[in-house]
Amino acid sequence: MHNFLHFDAKKSCEFTFNYYIASLNLMSLLKLMDMKNVSNLKLLLILALSTALVGCKRSSGSGNVDSATGWRINDNQGGFQYNTNFKEQETPPGTAFIEGGTFTMGKVQDDPMHDWNNTPTQQHVQSFYMDETEVTNLNYLFYLDYLKRVYPPDDPNYALIYKGALPDTLVWRNRLGYNEMMTENYLRHPGYANYPVVGVSWIQAVEYANWRTDRVAEMALQEAGYIKRDAQYTDVSAESTFSTDTYINAPSQTYGGNQDVLEGGRRRQQTDADGNPINIYANRETGLIPVKYRLPTEAEWEYAALGLSELREYNVYRGRKKYPWDGQYTRSGKRVNRGDQLANFKQGKGDYGGIAGWSDDGADITAEVKSYEPNDYGLYDMAGNVAEWVADVYRPIVDDEFNDFNYYRGNVYTKNALNEDGTVKVVTVDEIVYDTLSNGKIIARNLPGEIAKVPVDVEETYLRTNFDKSDNRNFRDGDKRSSRYYRESFDEGSSGKENETQKMYNSPNHVVEVDTVDGKLVRRYDKSNNRTSLINDEVRVYKGGSWRDRAYWIDPAQRRYFPQDMATDYIGFRCAVSRVGSKSQKGGKRRN
Repeated sequence: MHNFLHFDAKKSCEFTFNYYIASLNLMSLLKLMDMKNVSNLKLLLILALSTALVGCKRSSGSGNVDSATGWRINDNQGGFQYNTNFKEQETPPGTAFIEGGTFTMGKVQDDPMHDWNNTPTQQHVQSFYMDETEVTNLNYLFYLDYLKRVYPPDDPNYALIYKGALPDTLVWRNRLGYNEMMTENYLRHPGYANYPVVGVSWIQAVEYANWRTDRVAEMALQEAGYIKRDAQYTDVSAESTFSTDTYINAPSQTYGGNQDVLEGGRRRQQTDADGNPINIYANRETGLIPVKYRLPTEAEWEYAALGLSELREYNVYRGRKKYPWDGQYTRSGKRVNRGDQLANFKQGKGDYGGIAGWSDDGADITAEVKSYEPNDYGLYDMAGNVAEWVADVYRPIVDDEFNDFNYYRGNVYTKNALNEDGTVKVVTVDEIVYDTLSNGKIIARNLPGEIAKVPVDVEETYLRTNFDKSDNRNFRDGDKRSSRYYRESFDEGSSGKENETQKMYNSPNHVVEVDTVDGKLVRRYDKSNNRTSLINDEVRVYKGGSWRDRAYWIDPAQRRYFPQDMATDYIGFRCAVSRVGSKSQKGGKRRN
């Protein structure tokens, strides 16, 4: 009996309730027996139930009790509110789960030129999610339609927002080729709806990812009952929009402060002991606000493209793939489709799709997404079709001497701008910031309803060892901490003073800006004869090879660079989402 009491006191509330019901049945049975003979048993039984119920209420193991203090969480009277029932991050829409791990980054199978651009390094990436396919024309048109409805281009205040998001359809033109059909139809015609979007710069891809974050979060909060259903159709305008960051930091200012939307959800209103409403807004503690969409880092993209999950044996890889599929050849060896190409790429000089009647790769320009089999992670077209932007600033060498965990070059740290009263500064219609790119295109860098961002300052960097400035794109790249230190200064405008960071790459420095008087573009090109490189902080990595490339470039380890504000007919993109919580899904077992 002692052991029984000890066991029961440590059980969960669910077990205790079931035991309570069973005990009531037992008590009913005891009434039919000789009560004098079972009085002691009844006493012990009541004592066991009391102990179990008290233990259930005050046990540190209960999900709604703080194990450090014993105070209740999520009490109906108020106090600390937290999602103690959170199980696991849901897979974001359109993505596949990529379990993180260690791999050899930059190991190119064929390197006839002995290119120092791909020095193999061992890297580790955390688990994340990635789009199954490239962002399609249909996906991007949905984005354009939203901008056009919310920020009408015929309104002078918003004319540049929609125009700045439009892909460059003229990328299809060729001085010795007839490609006007693609110029006029590729983006908008339904026949190309599920083809990867092209003509999108790196900057435009980033803005799309930010917009997608807000739309997914808005949908999640609607489904959870926090905000009004279909608000994106009935209550949205340039002055009334949803921003994820705004909702987290200043929820009452979301939708322009429209309380009918913010409190129009179907959730049952909760009140504290004094009758005041609580849990009006969701926050990060609820686990309902999705993690942000973004471009994948180069390390993430290459790791996902390799699809090494089927080559694992304990904690090592049995071999290495040359391509995202299993094998060293571009053609299929399966009996069903033997001889067919496994990706969309340029097969030879003047050969983009095979001969008529035997189009073994099924496409001459880009192909419809999911035209080929996915890799082991469930990702399509990680080789060929279109090359893809990644987040990293390009440098010829990956600096693994300093970091081999979630490697990424391109960090620019910012913080929320604050008003004089200490509240976060929400961008208004009159405070939209536009950037004039080097090619003259004007892009909106923030939209009404978003929180204004400013670079971190000395208050955030003081006495820190992990970072000391906001812009870290050229960290360890020509400065004194670099293993590649260049003493010569390339900046002629320094007036004889030594630069704080001596530039490793001597790239042209063009200046393009809008004249404040007449609004025309003023272009001042760098005409110096001393420039030796096109590499700077505004060039980004793209990977994967494309329909225009030979098989050499579809190796996932290959890497090239392109200016972040320019676009081509062979570069698209897909988005990624970081994984929060456990490395594996559904409590995957750890293997030694």
